Amino acid sequence: MKHFDLVVIGTGPAGQKAAIQGAKLGKRVAIIEKNNVLGGAQINTGTIPSKSLREAALHLTGANQRGLLGDAYRVKKNVTIQDLVGISSQVIRHEWEVIRDQFDRNGVELIWGAARFEGPNLIAIQRDESSEMITGDQFMIGVGTRPARPASVPFNGTTVFTSDEVQRLDKLPKSMIVVGGGVIGTEYACIMATLGVRVTLVEGRHQVLGFLDSEIAGAFQYFMRMASITLRLGEKVEKIEEVEHHNGTSKKLVQAQLESGKTLRAETLLFAVGRQGVCGALGLENVGITYDDRERLKVNEHYQCLRKVEVPAEVPVLPDGTTEGEHDGDDGRFQRRATDEAKPEHRWEPVEHVYAAGDVIGFPALASTSMEQGRRAVCHAFGVDTGNYNTDLFPYGIYAVPEISMVGKTEEQLTQEGVPYEAGIAHYEEIARGQILGDRTGMLKMLIHQDTHQILGVHIMGTGATELVHIGQAVMALGGDAEFFINNVFNFPTLAEAYKVAAYNGLNKLAHV
Repeated sequence: MKHFDLVVIGTGPAGQKAAIQGAKLGKRVAIIEKNNVLGGAQINTGTIPSKSLREAALHLTGANQRGLLGDAYRVKKNVTIQDLVGISSQVIRHEWEVIRDQFDRNGVELIWGAARFEGPNLIAIQRDESSEMITGDQFMIGVGTRPARPASVPFNGTTVFTSDEVQRLDKLPKSMIVVGGGVIGTEYACIMATLGVRVTLVEGRHQVLGFLDSEIAGAFQYFMRMASITLRLGEKVEKIEEVEHHNGTSKKLVQAQLESGKTLRAETLLFAVGRQGVCGALGLENVGITYDDRERLKVNEHYQCLRKVEVPAEVPVLPDGTTEGEHDGDDGRFQRRATDEAKPEHRWEPVEHVYAAGDVIGFPALASTSMEQGRRAVCHAFGVDTGNYNTDLFPYGIYAVPEISMVGKTEEQLTQEGVPYEAGIAHYEEIARGQILGDRTGMLKMLIHQDTHQILGVHIMGTGATELVHIGQAVMALGGDAEFFINNVFNFPTLAEAYKVAAYNGLNKLAHV
């Protein structure tokens, strides 16, 4: 039986970085993958495919050049799903090769099969025709999540599907209902609209991407409507079914009945509400680890898995040998005997040799944060100090059309916290690079503390938003202020110049000029 210093379950972003970090520390590492491909949802069904589809759609339709070349400009007249999937598949295959090469170069042993804990340090690995057992000192769980698939939704993979099945469509539909206004729903809604699909997006809240700064979200919703996306906000889907539609010919459509009484119909429906963990098959009960109703794990600040431990409640004993709670019939007090059974309480304690990272532990469930969580978990497991980790300054990236990114606080958060601030705004249309790129609708918003001029938040919508945000992130992490952007030189023409313009705008407001 093989023994390893570190056993990692799952080859997604958390698992990859955890395994490689363990190898860099000179440990014997195994990583287990139950699917027949590497990379988890990040590479195969989530981050990489959706972003690749977006870039392919923007390029083939010519949408990202129309600001310069006109609304009629197209690279390819009829874009097919095969065109899009072909480009995406090339990227995915390359990523598989990169991951496998990294494992090989670092001496990480890749084991195919489904892992299950049979004891605190014992893992069984099951394959179709064989199985094996391995042991380990430290374990890292990075199994990720899958799209939620409620039993009430008639999924079939062709007309009613989740984001996992988008790339398997045999053709581009003429119309689509997207249920869910989170990151996945809005990204795919924008991609499909760019390709000419009539999209209706249904979201139970009154704003898509509810974590965004409301000004950015409002502007984004305007651009979605300009792209002919119909937004049904504050609406909830009551029932989804396939129905016969007669309009010269007989064909089936997907119908979504809303709680408000509205009926929506389209050729296809993408269900993008929530994600579900996959911890149920890991045998975690054999380690004493519990998970919530969505099969997600609870961890501490070091990413060690927590287990719920039942402890007897401590009942204070009074001088006469009784405890409060039972009526004694004399002085009106409620007392009970100290020997009475107290209601048990619970506390959480770490399982010190089992860690978890990535989507399986919940928020923020980003590929970028998952990578860092996995790395830090393994460093802690082997006693390596990784220093300060500013969890308040991780950036969000939404690869919609237009692109959106943010770091730090929103206006609403600062208002609730009573922090005095001013907003500096730069519009791409006043930036030379914005004109050159044909993006005249983008904007950068910088939130500046009124007294110290420190940067409290950066919010960007437009070309290169997910790249530009890192400038603001770095300045914020180092305690920089708005004057940093005033007193430093930026390449010209670049979109980064927007930081200088936004800084001037905000400081001018504070100086009343």
